Amino acid sequence: MLKDFETKKREDKGTLNTEIKELQAQLLSQQQLLMKEKLPVVVLIEGWAAAGKGSLIKEFISELDPRFYSVVSPVVLPEAEERYPFLYSYMKAIPVNGKVTFLDSGWMENVVRKYLRHEITKDEYRRRLRQVNEFERQLRDGGYVILKIFLHIDKQEQYNRLYELVEEPKTEWRVNREDLWQHKEYKRFMEAYDDFMDKTGDTIGWHILDGSRRKTAVRDALKLLVQRIDRAVQEGRYEGTTLEEDFPLREMPRLAEVDLTPSVEEEEYKKELKKLQERLSELHNVLYRKKIPVILCYEGWDAAGKGGNIRRVTYALDPRGFDVHPIASPLPHELNRHYLWRFWTRLPKTGHICIFDRTWYGRVMVERLEGFCSEKEWRRAYHEINEFERMLTDWGAVLLKFWIHIDQDIQLERFTLRENTPEKQWKITDEDWRNREKWDEYEVEVDELLQKTSTKNAPWYIIESNDKKYARLKTLRIIVKALEKACEKHFKRTME
Repeated sequence: MLKDFETKKREDKGTLNTEIKELQAQLLSQQQLLMKEKLPVVVLIEGWAAAGKGSLIKEFISELDPRFYSVVSPVVLPEAEERYPFLYSYMKAIPVNGKVTFLDSGWMENVVRKYLRHEITKDEYRRRLRQVNEFERQLRDGGYVILKIFLHIDKQEQYNRLYELVEEPKTEWRVNREDLWQHKEYKRFMEAYDDFMDKTGDTIGWHILDGSRRKTAVRDALKLLVQRIDRAVQEGRYEGTTLEEDFPLREMPRLAEVDLTPSVEEEEYKKELKKLQERLSELHNVLYRKKIPVILCYEGWDAAGKGGNIRRVTYALDPRGFDVHPIASPLPHELNRHYLWRFWTRLPKTGHICIFDRTWYGRVMVERLEGFCSEKEWRRAYHEINEFERMLTDWGAVLLKFWIHIDQDIQLERFTLRENTPEKQWKITDEDWRNREKWDEYEVEVDELLQKTSTKNAPWYIIESNDKKYARLKTLRIIVKALEKACEKHFKRTME
């Protein structure tokens, strides 16, 4: 790729300027089309230091309405964001439908620099390449228009530009140690960039532009974006295809096969609850020191006891080290992004615990049943969810998923109690009764998701909750055991 790249011949400057103006005018008119068709666009601009990435972005946006685009420069991440999965900052930056995000460097520069600095292992490098491919494919399948550009200059051209910047007091600040290190290690970087582009170009191809010909690069980049948007508008929002991958799965029973009779006596409950909560409190301190993130996911029938279960867990935790996210219907700004965006942006940082009361599984339950997404979308979601959860556990998160299970008779008793108890009436709504009428349909969906998404790294646990006390103890036992295992694993790894 880069080592075989040929510099373009010079073109007439006047002709280039004319073409650039025409393309910028076309891009401005397309901005309204993007809003009308609700098409989100991500433009990733990678390349060498001093290759002209900032100047290119300036030409992209020069004629655009600034209300409908954003420019993000996440190559240098603040320390706080380094404590999240490496794709966190990029997913957080994706635009709402109809808008454009320009990324001044991104996941490519992040991965390559960390790999060359030996901050990540070769295995981690491979994992990140896979995650990048999954990330880009999920965005594309979710309707995003993606353009990936690499601005190339040779080593001598880079030296000339860096020297020119350093010699001028007004621009000296633009050159940092990272840029100088890249120039010194030019050959290693070129090999790494080539490898990255080779392994991440199948789903969405890379476009290498000649950065030594500034006007030509601007014209070519504008043409690529205009053409990409034209094609997207003509073809309509892309919906992707259903993918199959053999994730290692745990065998799960069907809900109808689960024995819901287990119960616990009051005295035994109180005694074990105290013991488990004390142990969980101890483990929370260890998790914080070892920077191990924890994600607890709660799904289940209405009135199954999710809230009470969560309260018994959080009672044992330091309130500064956890968050509980009740997930309801998506807000407009969430609905207008990829459906996983609102969960990405709620992930815990390392050392913290995050509890989801309802999760991304709404995609294959309520959204599926109520027709809020197409069949293609919910069928594709099983695979996307497994990828998302694998990314979380590869990052080092402890990920536990609980289905809080009751039978229909118990649900009716609890619904009736809520309706007849003034301080509990807020818990029961007309929607709860409507969902109850669709119990059989929901049960089919739940059985399917349990079969397809209970992976070895992110298992489902069915929690029998006809007796709420029994359910709370079982959940706490599972959490404590998983956290003890994670802490032990972390200790062994640090001792190697």
